[in-house]
Amino acid sequence: MSHFRLTLSLLAGSAFLMFASAANGQAGEPAANAPVAYASVSELNNILAQLKQAAQNIQGDLSKTRIEKWKTDSSTKRQTQGNVESIQRNLQSGLPEIMTQVSNAPEDLGASFKLYRNLDALYDVFGSVVESAGAFGSKDEFQSLSNDMSALESVRRSFAERVQTIANAKEGELTRLRGQVRALQAAAPPPAPKKIIVDDTEPPKKPAKKKTTKPSPATTKPTSPANSQNAPPAK
Repeated sequence: MSHFRLTLSLLAGSAFLMFASAANGQAGEPAANAPVAYASVSELNNILAQLKQAAQNIQGDLSKTRIEKWKTDSSTKRQTQGNVESIQRNLQSGLPEIMTQVSNAPEDLGASFKLYRNLDALYDVFGSVVESAGAFGSKDEFQSLSNDMSALESVRRSFAERVQTIANAKEGELTRLRGQVRALQAAAPPPAPKKIIVDDTEPPKKPAKKKTTKPSPATTKPTSPANSQNAPPAK
């Protein structure tokens, strides 16, 4: 099973989580605190127990590894020692915390995928240390670390198969929930048509203002010269 295929399945499972919450809300079913099958819990506990044992063995064998005595240059020694310190920090703090999260939510895809990615990264870094031990360390160191590597790979493979199984189950439930939503939508009565009120009454027109004309000023009629001459002289 490839890492890419597993990632795709988990992305589908993430979509399920969002869709399932909405669908279960419409159907009136509880979405949280769903019971987990005993077989699933038992399988997880077995894997986590193997992982815990593998982590303890890795820490013990790394503490016995004398990188400073390896027959190689100082740069390779510093790089390997840095990888060992990174592995030890992960095994002492990071990994136990994620294991607790998965134990509290056995079929939660988010927590499960977080643990899988941690195991994947741990496997890559530890593999580099084992390879360097085979090239520059003693036979005993290489043998012990190789056994730890095999145990870690076995746990990683088992957990990857478990996550794939959970993702497939979530995809099947997603299909079922989609069917429920479609059935609910088909059975629901159509929404009542909205009433649209159109106000077509025209507002009363304002009366037009009458134009007032101002009277023109009176003009004095001029006296013609002929009339002036014919007028009788004043006594």
